[in-house]
Amino acid sequence: MAAAPPPPLVAAAGGGRILLAAFLAASLLSSAANAAVSYDHRSLVINGRRRILISGSIHYPRSTPEVPAGAGAQRPPPPVPSPFSLPPKCSSLQEPEAKPLAALKRFEIEMQMWPGLIQKAKDGGLDVIQTYVFWNGHEPAQGQYHFADRYDLVRFVKLVRQAGLYVHLRIGPYVCAEWNFGGFPVWLKYVPGIRFRTDNGPFKAAMQKFVEKIVSMMKSEGLFEWQGGPIIMAQVENEFGPMESVVGSGAKPYANWAAKMAVGTNTGVPWVMCKQDDAPDPVINTCNGFYCDYFTPNQKYKPTMWTEAWTGWLTKFGGAVPHRPVEDLAFAVARFIQKGGSFVNYYMYHGGTNFGRTAGGPFIATSYDYDAPIDEFGMLRQPKWGHLRDLHRAIKQAEPVLVSGDPTIQSLGNYEKAYVFKSKNGACAAFLSNYHMNSAVKVRFNGRHYDLPAWSISILPDCKTAVFNTATVKEPTLLPKMNPVLRFAWQSYSEDTNSLDDSAFTKDGLVEQLSLTWDKSDYLWYTTQINIGANEQFLKSGQWLQLTVYSAGHSMQVFVNGRSYGSVYGGYDNPKLTFNERVKMWQGSNKISILSSAVGLPNTGNHFESWNVGVLGPVTLSGLNEGKRDLSHQKWTYQVGLKGESLGLHTVTGSSAVEWAGPGGKQPLTWHKAFFNAPAGSSPVALDMGSMGKGQLWVNGHHAGRYWSYKAVSGGCGRCSYAGTYREGRCLSGCGEPSQRWYHVPRSWLKPSGNLLVVLEEYGGDLAGVTMATRTT
Repeated sequence: MAAAPPPPLVAAAGGGRILLAAFLAASLLSSAANAAVSYDHRSLVINGRRRILISGSIHYPRSTPEVPAGAGAQRPPPPVPSPFSLPPKCSSLQEPEAKPLAALKRFEIEMQMWPGLIQKAKDGGLDVIQTYVFWNGHEPAQGQYHFADRYDLVRFVKLVRQAGLYVHLRIGPYVCAEWNFGGFPVWLKYVPGIRFRTDNGPFKAAMQKFVEKIVSMMKSEGLFEWQGGPIIMAQVENEFGPMESVVGSGAKPYANWAAKMAVGTNTGVPWVMCKQDDAPDPVINTCNGFYCDYFTPNQKYKPTMWTEAWTGWLTKFGGAVPHRPVEDLAFAVARFIQKGGSFVNYYMYHGGTNFGRTAGGPFIATSYDYDAPIDEFGMLRQPKWGHLRDLHRAIKQAEPVLVSGDPTIQSLGNYEKAYVFKSKNGACAAFLSNYHMNSAVKVRFNGRHYDLPAWSISILPDCKTAVFNTATVKEPTLLPKMNPVLRFAWQSYSEDTNSLDDSAFTKDGLVEQLSLTWDKSDYLWYTTQINIGANEQFLKSGQWLQLTVYSAGHSMQVFVNGRSYGSVYGGYDNPKLTFNERVKMWQGSNKISILSSAVGLPNTGNHFESWNVGVLGPVTLSGLNEGKRDLSHQKWTYQVGLKGESLGLHTVTGSSAVEWAGPGGKQPLTWHKAFFNAPAGSSPVALDMGSMGKGQLWVNGHHAGRYWSYKAVSGGCGRCSYAGTYREGRCLSGCGEPSQRWYHVPRSWLKPSGNLLVVLEEYGGDLAGVTMATRTT
């Protein structure tokens, strides 16, 4: 029997701070239930103890939970004492001398496995794992819930508890996160009368139902801190503050409702709203960004918290790959802590992979590596991981002093300052900062001299010894290497582009794609008939007709009488596209077939309920005797998805039900399959798809994601200095190359032999260039 939760947070009358009221006793209380989470001006207070907390984002659906067979990882990780009942000085969350990965012995735990990622985070000095909760993954159809496999949220939270770490649960349920539709289920768009993220009854009812379901699930599993669980904080909504001016009059009432609704769920832990300067008490407003040292909460009795310290940036198809130097990231975190910050979360600490069709955008790549300290494949990114570990160690050495009060600031020069913390018992800690972008300096502090590199901060946990400098990286750089281990023997099956099945239906005019597919497939066929009379002059002149098709995006292929006339696609900044080519038609009936393909639904912005995709027209045919004919309003026949999808060609059973031929060469809209044995060892595995065009991948029925050899524009890549204010376009690589070449295949998906790889190629590609590789450093 779990203890009753504490009552909701309330403002202490005249007290100048928000306190978490003591919870009601229950008959069968455990000692862990004596815990409580509250906050004051200086920090979160856990079990009566102020804490400087280092957190990292790991999104459970972007990695895999399973232990791969034969990887030597069937045993659980060694038990870790729970931090929830230990005396403060004994807590495992306090250990500054934790050995980094025990000389990589934990490498035997498969890299993409949840326990391995969580353990690497702990070894890197983290106290907290932060994750969003993904509504569309958990409720793909209204009222039908899914909490298995990569969406087993309870299992993930319990693994974090087992590792001795805390959890920050960002329920949202809007997440953004470069995730398809921002985490909203597409069925929500078609609830009558709905308007997203505003003072709208249908939206609020659906949102509250999901939030309460998640909270109830966590309570029933005993996962909040007052129950002895790891969850110390929750979040409602996400980066809504900047949207208020465009949402209109319903914005502020909605934000206030969301806060009140969340607090009313009685979680017994504080709630936050990020980038929400008007977050109402007792909800804490927090900062997201590359830097947050400028940020102060909206009440003096709230702690200064940074919920997203961006470790890098997203990769988009057609864009170069962003990187953030670790010297600048460490500098940003130290800047925040020296100004009085008490909670920092790295977004992302492990980015992972947008498996299936979960990538948003549109045009967000399948890789969500994010230049994070743990890379997409679950391997340490060095020196970023190790340098940040050393930063966390230095901060933890100073933690007792840092939580004692606010710093005093001393000027040490034009660009140099000292932030000094002192406790009542006389202990002292200092941060010595040099904000100059080019020049190193020698400063004098407390009678001693200290060398400060440009754009750096030194941490002195005792106000004497500089134990860490943000620009002095001692960890060696380890470059990843992809080792090709096998090629494939292919068989192919051509998608039928000139016929429709029994699921096809006819409507007058052009219809928006999402309203028909409900995002069950990326693909929608638009088909219509054109009758060409015998007297048309182009039949005699031999001049082909001009077909023009306007689409809201994102990619499109055009076939006339079964013949392919090419493909066109948009881009991240402008998903709309136009097909404008000459096509051959003959006397009599001609069929125009347009395959519209989505590449992820938008994840940010306003009015989710009004966004569209697909062929919205006009569609015109020029060169006829009459001049130009508008085909937009005639009858069109629609078919959702591809024939190969309905046949289940990505599965062993489905692929066995059709006749496959030899390799299909570079033909568009072709399915390819191959069988292979798993590479030896436990190193992460990837597919090299750089020789292919655009499509999707499956391994043993698991959807590995969309692939696309969409080349990044040339220019903008080159040398990158860590010094100076960082922005997402500053440090880039891969100009002129495919934005993503390697696609992660989790080891846990593989059998020792007889694995099935299925590729759906939309444009046509070179199968000879597809290889499987292992990743090492």
